[in-house]
Amino acid sequence: MGLFERVRKQWFLVAIVLAITFAKLQPSVGVHGGPLRPEISITYVAVSTIFLNSGLSLKTEFADCWLYASSCVICCNPNQSSRWK
Repeated sequence: MGLFERVRKQWFLVAIVLAITFAKLQPSVGVHGGPLRPEISITYVAVSTIFLNSGLSLKTEFADCWLYASSCVICCNPNQSSRWK
């Protein structure tokens, strides 16, 4: 396996190392009130992206099961229990 193939296979690890290196060289970019605005971007954008990505990666079978279960709960009639008295 060549170097390019290995880097391509381990792209996430390489990206983390590059992000840490960039943060070490330019710490002013991520400071409170800096150009990235971490008080907004981390609080809202990053958390929303993580939840969206988690939801999109769910298996279809799990989502179908959840939709069926939620529709059963929503459509049930709470007055049915009073008929068994």
